Amino acid sequence: MADVTIHSLKALAIFKTLFEAGSASQAARTLGITQSGVSRSLAQLEENLGIQLYLREKNRLVATPEARELYDEILRLMGNIEELRHSVLALKEFGTSRLRIASIPGLSFGFVPSLVAALLEENPRFSVSLDMMSSNEVQLAVESSHADIGFVTLPVASRVLEVEPWLTTEAVCLLPTAHPLADKARIDIEDLCDQHLVISNQPSISTNPLLELIARHGIQIAGKTEANIGTISALVANGVGITVMNPVTARDQLSSRDEVVVRPFFPAMTFGFGLVYRGEWKQSRVLAFLRDRGKALMADYRD
Repeated sequence: MADVTIHSLKALAIFKTLFEAGSASQAARTLGITQSGVSRSLAQLEENLGIQLYLREKNRLVATPEARELYDEILRLMGNIEELRHSVLALKEFGTSRLRIASIPGLSFGFVPSLVAALLEENPRFSVSLDMMSSNEVQLAVESSHADIGFVTLPVASRVLEVEPWLTTEAVCLLPTAHPLADKARIDIEDLCDQHLVISNQPSISTNPLLELIARHGIQIAGKTEANIGTISALVANGVGITVMNPVTARDQLSSRDEVVVRPFFPAMTFGFGLVYRGEWKQSRVLAFLRDRGKALMADYRD
């Protein structure tokens, strides 16, 4: 096939219209050119490609299987061009057209999705990927450039990454509405004695601050159910037990539930959340946008 030129691209556009119109006369009317112009363009395209695209039968054009395949390829090419156009527009707006986010589970049920929604509302042409993983895995993903930015549990120590603290908050206790402790204004560590706890399935006691706190105070619990953090509030709602978690995750998970009550917890267990990214993202316009929107969203969780 000869090199692609402006003329061959024009011929492909005429062919696309012809294939969709079904006749040279209709294609000519659609394009505002003569019927002979359509026929000449088709003949030149067939010669250039070395493929017969139409059979000429009694003043009628009948598309060949090759014509159908070429038409499908043109549609695919047009889709790629449109995607490229969207990418260019996103580059002009934010300096990048895609964003790979890694996030801890605790922020992935409402906060980060809200942030992604705000970004796409600002520019729907953006391409976003969101992966949920542990805080350590988030850090490794951003350090290795498998993710562009990451939402982590603080503190984080890294020689490679910029670390921005966003929010420090205190844990709350979640109980079934019918639980005997639900009438208390505050749940103390001693109240957990002989209670069944629902906790996140962390690999060791040292990574679970609640179990660590219970051990320090010598509290004996009745038992525990370990589960993915996304199911903890549902387990509490179904009366499995009680839990203590950060209020960000609690609020996101309880937005549609009234079977659970939330109470302050003492002694205070603090949770810190922040953003990590590599140095080259520091002046990024998309990062500035996310920072502004993200900190505004975080402020809502303080109320």
